[in-house]
Amino acid sequence: MDLPLIWFILIAVLWTGYLVLEGFDFGVGMLLPVLGKGKDAADSEKRRRVMLTTIGPHWDGNEVWLLTAGGATFAAFPEWYATMFSAFYLPLLLLLVALIVRNMGFEYRGKRDSDTWRKGWDGAIIGGSVVAPLLVGVALTNVIRGLPINEEMEFTGNFFTLLNPLSLLGGVVIVALSLTHGAFFLALKTTGQIREDARRLGTTLGLGSAVLAVVLLVWIGFTLGTVASWVTTVVAAVALLAAIGANVRGMEGWAFTGTAVTIAMAVVTYFLTLYPNVMPTTLEGGTSLTIENASSSELTLKIMTVAALVFTPIVLLYTAWTYYTFRKRIGTLHIPAPVSVR
Repeated sequence: MDLPLIWFILIAVLWTGYLVLEGFDFGVGMLLPVLGKGKDAADSEKRRRVMLTTIGPHWDGNEVWLLTAGGATFAAFPEWYATMFSAFYLPLLLLLVALIVRNMGFEYRGKRDSDTWRKGWDGAIIGGSVVAPLLVGVALTNVIRGLPINEEMEFTGNFFTLLNPLSLLGGVVIVALSLTHGAFFLALKTTGQIREDARRLGTTLGLGSAVLAVVLLVWIGFTLGTVASWVTTVVAAVALLAAIGANVRGMEGWAFTGTAVTIAMAVVTYFLTLYPNVMPTTLEGGTSLTIENASSSELTLKIMTVAALVFTPIVLLYTAWTYYTFRKRIGTLHIPAPVSVR
């Protein structure tokens, strides 16, 4: 196995980790106005604080997977990185703004004793949690669908080139799967009424996500797919149906595992469809970027491989330890009453 292929696989792993882990905290953020609504203002505030506390120890660590995926692409496939960031300049800028605003909401929400203040930052969390996965889904789907890239490996389209039906559906599917993943995560991590509400909502969201995901993956399969990508498509569909069934039976751990497998297999399907390209062209006479013509030198890839072998196990062990440490359920009984609710 040559080094460009190894790094193509590692980048696929990084995107898989990002969407599986960040997916559930995107979902929790989007569900704030739904599952965060209680019988009165004080109860609503407690419910929202429970929801945010479930992802509090994890959301910033989950974003590291995105940064690492971008850094690995820059170092291992500089031509891919240059063309992709040229094509997605505006969407990536919007993604950065969405993540910054969302993260500010997490950090600043509790800094002032004001319901108006908290509602404003809740809006930032909700908005960022919707926009970020939507943009990621649109961008990744455009990568596998292909873009107008000329013989000099330069993007020749514009922002509206990215707004095609397949890619927009890809963005909607990532949002829908994140909502389902987030609902199952809340059912797994909470007690009391929030847990029951999350389970009920998760079933509805799961069924809607299943329809959208099947349409997307079948569309990709018939237009771009391979035998291997069809296999992962089937696994993704079966895992999502199994997750919904487990949720109905109150098996929250298996439900959450099922949506994790679904998202992982969807990402794997994308990369199997993409290989051996990293950015195919839609122009006749254009040059597709492949793992060979877009990669760094062999020496660069060797140095990166040694660094990855040393540090990747450390990062994975630390991440696992974090999730194990914060594994217990919480509920509104663990949240003290807010100082002021007006």
